[in-house]
Amino acid sequence: MGNDSAQPRGHAALMDSVYQGQRHIYDITRKYYLFGRDTLIEGLDARPGMRVLEVACGTGRNLVKMRKRWPGVQVYGLDISSQMLKNARKALGGGARLGEGDACSFETGAVFGEEIAGFDRIVLSYSLSMIPDWQGAVAHASRQLAPGGELHLVDFGDLSGMPGPLASLLHRWLAKFHVTTRSQLPELAADIAAERGMHLRSTRGKLGYFQLHVLKAASLD
Repeated sequence: MGNDSAQPRGHAALMDSVYQGQRHIYDITRKYYLFGRDTLIEGLDARPGMRVLEVACGTGRNLVKMRKRWPGVQVYGLDISSQMLKNARKALGGGARLGEGDACSFETGAVFGEEIAGFDRIVLSYSLSMIPDWQGAVAHASRQLAPGGELHLVDFGDLSGMPGPLASLLHRWLAKFHVTTRSQLPELAADIAAERGMHLRSTRGKLGYFQLHVLKAASLD
């Protein structure tokens, strides 16, 4: 039990140390290589009143864009890094529920101060590559969906279309930021979809640079 509780605290401290300074330039620098995020936002097809949650929301960049693209949605964001949440609060101002929590075990009551039966859309954008138990994060998010809700995942792909030396260089560079590409994400998404009776659709970015998966929960009707 002690080791389980210590791991999230250790990861939170690591993320705070990584982003304490970087959070000020994060959005400016990441726009040049975090591809697929806007494709995900465009595909949310969210309607007014829907609850949209981003797990590991970082600076809040995606939530700002979601709110502009899909007016009337209720946006929620959680992150394990208190440093990144400082930026998110400034970016979003009022009208957004933000809280500190672990992607693998968050409870809505503790994070947001209200028990939420399920979210209509949940997003994990370029965060699974930094979450140690990334499989647990996907599984936990899939259990937080409302009937008919959708889980949208975007992250680095397998890079298989890139020249070998360039792919190796990118892997080494990403490792400096504690980023590890998740080549097994397609298989995990397929397994969860099959286990939970969800519909899965996937997109592979050019050269395998990014992967985008959408898991849709079954409706009640």
